[in-house]
Amino acid sequence: MDKKEKQDKTATEAESEKVNAETEKVNAEEPKDAVPETNVVDELTQKYNELNEKHLRLAAEFENYKKRVSREQENQIRYANEKFARDIVDILDNFERALKSDDENLRNGLEQIHKLYMSVLEKNGIKPMNAKGTQFDPEFHEAVVMIPSDKPSGEIIDIAVPGYMIRDKVLRHAKVVVSAEKQDEQKKA
Repeated sequence: MDKKEKQDKTATEAESEKVNAETEKVNAEEPKDAVPETNVVDELTQKYNELNEKHLRLAAEFENYKKRVSREQENQIRYANEKFARDIVDILDNFERALKSDDENLRNGLEQIHKLYMSVLEKNGIKPMNAKGTQFDPEFHEAVVMIPSDKPSGEIIDIAVPGYMIRDKVLRHAKVVVSAEKQDEQKKA
C-alpha cells in the first residue's frame, strides 16, 4: 500500500469514527425509555377511539332517556284523570241503582249519591264556593241579576249556579244574585 492510500484509509477511518461518535452522542441524549413515534401514535389513536366510543354510548343513552321521559310524561297526561274517572263511574253505578228503585227510596238514594259525589270531588281537591252572604267578587262570581234589597249593596243574596274551586284556582265561577240599592235610596242620592 501506498503512503497515499494509507492516508486516505486513515482519513476515512477518522471520519467513520467521527460519525460513530456523533451517533453515540445523539443516542446518549435520547432517554433510554423513549418510545418510537409509531407506538405513541397508536396509543393516542386507541385512547381517542375509546373516548369516542364512550361519548357515542353516552349520547345514545341520553337520547333513550329523553324518549323514555317523554313517553312517561305523555302517559301521565293521558291517564291523569284515571283515578277521578273511576270514582265518577262508581257514582254513575249508584245513580243507576237509584233509578231502578221505587219512588219512596229515590230521594234517600239521591241524597246518598250527592254525599258520595261531594266526597269524591273533595278528595280530588274540588270544593264548592260558599258565596251566599259574601261580597260580590268578579274573580270568583258572575252576577246574573241585581235585585234591590235591604242587604248592603254588592252582597250576594242568592246562588243561581254554584261555583267550584280546584285547590286555589276557580274551576267554575258561581252565578249569583247580587243585592242592589233600593230605588228610594237611589233617588235620594
